[in-house]
Amino acid sequence: MLFTRELKSTKMNIKMLIVTVLILFFSAQLCANTIHTEFPDKINPNENYVFYSHGFIVEGTNPIPENPKWGVYDFPAIKLALADGNHNLIAYHREKGTDPQKFAKLLAKDAINLIEKGVKPNNITFVGFSRGGAITVLTSNYLALDDVNFVILAGCGRLIKNSSSVKIYGNVYSMFETSDSVGSCQFLADRSGDVQSFTESSISTGKDHGAFYKPLSEWIVPVKAWIKSRPGTSQK
Repeated sequence: MLFTRELKSTKMNIKMLIVTVLILFFSAQLCANTIHTEFPDKINPNENYVFYSHGFIVEGTNPIPENPKWGVYDFPAIKLALADGNHNLIAYHREKGTDPQKFAKLLAKDAINLIEKGVKPNNITFVGFSRGGAITVLTSNYLALDDVNFVILAGCGRLIKNSSSVKIYGNVYSMFETSDSVGSCQFLADRSGDVQSFTESSISTGKDHGAFYKPLSEWIVPVKAWIKSRPGTSQK
């Protein structure tokens, strides 16, 4: 009987240990994948910071608006998919009618703030889709820094094409959907003499502009891989 009680006690302790380890593991994961909707109060100079700027349709109060042609833009799901233990994700929900130029200047100030707090420029990445992609380009234009990283997702539309004085700087990764009318950013790289590096790829989902409305693996996986591949990027 004594042996049986001791065995049961041992099994119970093992189960409690396993549960404790799992709780600690998932708690650590949740902390590592924290999504900031405002600029973080505490900045760690040894960590990476990624800003995501959503498309025009999300401006306002609805995080999951629906386009009659392209379907639901799932902003919350995209944030969850972009979150990663290797970086801090900052994703603002812009107000309706936000001026792209003014908002890009605010993002540029955020980058300067991070740098002044000790974050290396190469550990800062801006990702933007559609109107958010154009804002990302404008942010780069205002910063004009060699080592900051920029990901443009179907963001080289009329706003950028018609602004010939706007240039891109730093390390740039452009991606577009082949069935979408908003295509390559090559013209932007060509007119920008100070691009540190420029890489471009395309996806073919047949979903037109809506290919980036949801966190499809076709674009999420290569974007996160590119962010982590930046030389000098802090790895956890």
